[in-house]
Amino acid sequence: MPVLYLSHGAPPLADDPLWPGQLAAWSAGLPKPTAVLMISAHWEDAPVALGATETIPLVYDFWGFPQHYYNVRYPAPGAPELAGKVRKLLRGPGIPVQDAPDRGLDHGAYVPLVEMYPDADVPVLQMSLPTLDPRALMALGRKLAPLRDDGVLIIGSGFFTHNLRALSDDGSVHPVMADFDAWGREALATADVDALLDFAHKAPAAQLAHPRTEHFAPLFVALGAGETDLATQRPVIDGFWRGLAKRSIQLG
Repeated sequence: MPVLYLSHGAPPLADDPLWPGQLAAWSAGLPKPTAVLMISAHWEDAPVALGATETIPLVYDFWGFPQHYYNVRYPAPGAPELAGKVRKLLRGPGIPVQDAPDRGLDHGAYVPLVEMYPDADVPVLQMSLPTLDPRALMALGRKLAPLRDDGVLIIGSGFFTHNLRALSDDGSVHPVMADFDAWGREALATADVDALLDFAHKAPAAQLAHPRTEHFAPLFVALGAGETDLATQRPVIDGFWRGLAKRSIQLG
């Protein structure tokens, strides 16, 4: 299976005239996964935690939106078999994996999945981000890579730039967001992993594009899991949404 990093938007993604169709077309061009392993910017927990594997609730982790965004349902089946495989791949001396059986899918997970697999017929497991350190996350992704051979679609879900002060109602793009996106596009196109790992120092105005780096962090899990396909990774979605870069890539 390929590995994806996608910019997941916010609950209003469903109302965007372009983005839902882009996600639907993307998933339609992929092999049908046996399960999805989702790593979202909105769940940080250490050590690594695995979410619900039976009934999977949704976590409406946002405030002040119209009621219909809280009425969204996504009754995807759980993935206990996948959870077992992840535990085996990650556990080692001094490397615990914890279970969070009541933790459901947050909006970084279910918002894109509603568009990509609207029938909710693919088992889903969400895994926490145990750190924001790029190198540690890439190493984590490497350990997860064997899941691809079992048909598991590994998705890192974040946002390629994420500074809410740069949100614009008229769609205008701040130069910082444009510059960071252009830098990232080039670094990915040339498979310059060293630059990406050191983006905090190498990218233009990185601290403004990502005042906190949790939305860039899932990229590194994806890069680790798809490391064998770095040379052929390709952008699938680009452009901007309300001033933020929605760059999304596929490896493999």
